Amino acid sequence: MIQRFFLILGLLWPGIALANDWDALERPGAFAIMRHALAPGIGDPPGFTLGACDTQRNLDDQGREQASRIGEAFRDRGHGFDVVLTSQWCRCRETADLLGLGPVRDVPAFNSFFRDVSARDRQTRTALEVLKDTSDRPFIVTHQVNIRALTGRTTRSGEVLVVRLADDRLEVLGSILFEP
Repeated sequence: MIQRFFLILGLLWPGIALANDWDALERPGAFAIMRHALAPGIGDPPGFTLGACDTQRNLDDQGREQASRIGEAFRDRGHGFDVVLTSQWCRCRETADLLGLGPVRDVPAFNSFFRDVSARDRQTRTALEVLKDTSDRPFIVTHQVNIRALTGRTTRSGEVLVVRLADDRLEVLGSILFEP
């Protein structure tokens, strides 16, 4: 009933969280994984170069505002993270910086494999190893393809899944969706 209320509220007033699974963050081992904020388009343009933002699909003004609001919502609710782990793609790195939730660290295991699906299994195993080896509570910013490989769930831009490690995948405990 309460989730239905928040869904209706989110449809009436865009820009607020559509799902209200904040309590999931209180569960043992819980942390957050997010698809980068709004970056219009699909994939990257021909000639994409990692580290050259002018060759990539990037956040627009709406996406930058969305990332800032998401970080503010987490801070307002007192949810802290020790580190923000991010893909090296500019849209993810900018989202991670704008969240303002902790020191940001680039982790290639969270880079997109959208153009090279053959890297999916290896990269997913590496990402899980990174998470198993960290004693920090992370907030992760990555891509839809990575999140799907790790959790089995697709996500929208700016959607945050609350997860915890469960053997060879991430168990989804909840979702917090912010409209741009």
